[in-house]
Amino acid sequence: MDLARIVDHYQGGFMAKYAHRLSPAQHHALHAMLRCRTAQAGELHLRCGECAKTQWRPLSCGHRSCPKCQNHEASRWLDRQSAKLLPVDYFMLTFTLPFELRPLARAHPAVMYNILLGCAVSTLKTFGLNPKHLGADLGMTAVLHTHTRRLDYHPHVHLIVPGGGVDKRRRQWKKLKGKYLFNAFALAKVFRARCLRAMNETTLALPKKIPTKWVVHAKRVGSGKPALTYLSRYLYRGVISENAIVGHHDGKVTFRYTESRTGKTCYRSLPGEDFLWLVLQHVLPKGFRRVRDYGFLHGNAKKLLSLVQWVLQVIIDVVSPRPRPVFRCPDCHAPMRIIGIRRAWQSG
Repeated sequence: MDLARIVDHYQGGFMAKYAHRLSPAQHHALHAMLRCRTAQAGELHLRCGECAKTQWRPLSCGHRSCPKCQNHEASRWLDRQSAKLLPVDYFMLTFTLPFELRPLARAHPAVMYNILLGCAVSTLKTFGLNPKHLGADLGMTAVLHTHTRRLDYHPHVHLIVPGGGVDKRRRQWKKLKGKYLFNAFALAKVFRARCLRAMNETTLALPKKIPTKWVVHAKRVGSGKPALTYLSRYLYRGVISENAIVGHHDGKVTFRYTESRTGKTCYRSLPGEDFLWLVLQHVLPKGFRRVRDYGFLHGNAKKLLSLVQWVLQVIIDVVSPRPRPVFRCPDCHAPMRIIGIRRAWQSG
């Protein structure tokens, strides 16, 4: 099911109902998805190297909320993260913003998302440095999600953490003992306190009722590769795959999702304009980085990571950069090369 067709079909009703709630970033995402892989996005002029056939092909929009785009970037990110994996147990921790604070996050997403990410990371760092727990600097990869599998608004941060850290004072690697990272209830208490302190330092008006108990979930995920693969699905390609949209009729759109607790396939149907809002409410503010690395996994800590891999006797394979998919000739299926480009303002 083509999301662009759904956008085109329901755009009028959607704008009449939700235009007053749209941010500039959401407006831009809507128009990008509408013109994706059409002449309005621009076109490439291609020529086959075998049969000399030429043709024009429309460009993709390249927007990170478009389900058609950025698959190559997601694959490259997964390749980079896989090259950092260590032979230790990995843990995935999830820090969730309470329901009472979600309206504030909707209204001020850039501020609230930065607070959510920053406080989750700082809480884990503090626990890692505590000699009672590990006494070392952790490495971690943090990814912000704003949706549930039903696409409801649910801001939370996933952190993938290897079971060990670097003791900079002693210049040694310290491996986590046992199959347990940190107490989730203790993490939640510190996380709550830091978030509220950070929010009070802003000009935001907090709601009167804020729950005393917040939720942090922690689990061991084995080698870490499955968790990274799961997170890579939503980094660059929006919150829903077009394959998950199974129906569009009688003014309603139906999509399927997997229920996290039972593993069963479920279906959700709702009016087309509401479905578009369900998707667009998860568009991030312009320039906001959804995924961030910390500690010895940060991009500026390559030398330190290499030392850790040497200590743990990690065999590092030389991996060639993943090539971009090539255009194939519709007649002889040979690769086609780009010989020209027509910008969007030139099309038509």
